[in-house]
Amino acid sequence: MIPFDDPRLTAMGLLAEVSTGLSAKTTPSLAAAGVSEIDFETLIRLARSPGQRLRMSDLAAQTNLSTSGVTRVVDRLEREGLVVRQACATDRRASYAAITAAGTARLADVLPQHLVDIETWFTGLLAPDRLAAFLDTLRIIRDAVRPCATAGSEHAPAQETASAGQAQP
Repeated sequence: MIPFDDPRLTAMGLLAEVSTGLSAKTTPSLAAAGVSEIDFETLIRLARSPGQRLRMSDLAAQTNLSTSGVTRVVDRLEREGLVVRQACATDRRASYAAITAAGTARLADVLPQHLVDIETWFTGLLAPDRLAAFLDTLRIIRDAVRPCATAGSEHAPAQETASAGQAQP
């Protein structure tokens, strides 16, 4: 017998449906502000990183883009004045992407509605204790399937779990 009703299939299906649904609910307000999902993810990760910058390789790992993909995104954001590249003082082969004042201003324009969308369609649907447990669970899974998703951040995965009430990338 084929196990079509296996709870593992249900878990994956629900996760995919939630991810697709949340993206559909949050993307319109980003698009209205002239920001794509990957632009927003790039800017918010830079803004939340130590010194508001990340090595390009760490940014690629965090966004799950290839090095050439993150280069294209940073090139576009740099042309718009939202990020700037900075040379690495200790390794001439490496460079950083850093958010600019204009990039921070763009986030400030986008964040109020984006946070309303997140509250409406995601975090506001869960009681605080359930949300904290859910975030802990997501971090466990994220750390297993994308261990470099926090590359370059000052929070190690074990430290993130302890601060579940704080927003993490």
